[in-house]
Amino acid sequence: MKKILAFAGSNSSTSINFQLLQHVAKRLAGHDIKTQDFSQYELPLYSADREREKGIPVSVKIINRIIQEHDALLLAVNEHNGNVSAYFKNMIDWLSRLDRNFLANKRILLISTSPGRRGAASALEYTKGILPRFGGEVIESFSLPSFQDNFKNGKILNEVLDMGIEDVLTTFSHQLKSDKYS
Repeated sequence: MKKILAFAGSNSSTSINFQLLQHVAKRLAGHDIKTQDFSQYELPLYSADREREKGIPVSVKIINRIIQEHDALLLAVNEHNGNVSAYFKNMIDWLSRLDRNFLANKRILLISTSPGRRGAASALEYTKGILPRFGGEVIESFSLPSFQDNFKNGKILNEVLDMGIEDVLTTFSHQLKSDKYS
């Protein structure tokens, strides 16, 4: 059994990505899953001047410690104007300044959704490309399009999309069980 940290790259109290994350986390059986809302930790906007003058914020160190306590990540990325949110980008910037390889040996399942037909696909692709730079290994990804049409009462309504997430979860879980980092 692996320890999995589930969190969203959104700081919105009404995040649809956090709703999807909670659904997916419940379906990931056979692991110890902790769902975390990092928006409770204040993250000042990254700048080299701020880092030089005041150092790494304590909140960044806490977030990093929580990540390090887990074997794998379930991460829901949201999209603002075709890119990851400024909040999520800022979190990555701070964490990478604390430790360039803050994701070393972490297996990652990425998910995303949006109100639109692309399901935050641009943010998902960006995140798939950037996380390996920090040592993470993206095992699987899933994008749920048109959130309001395809997700209601904590469930994915579209049968094909539901089967798609089930396949992704099965592959991710299988990879964790045969994890080379064990």
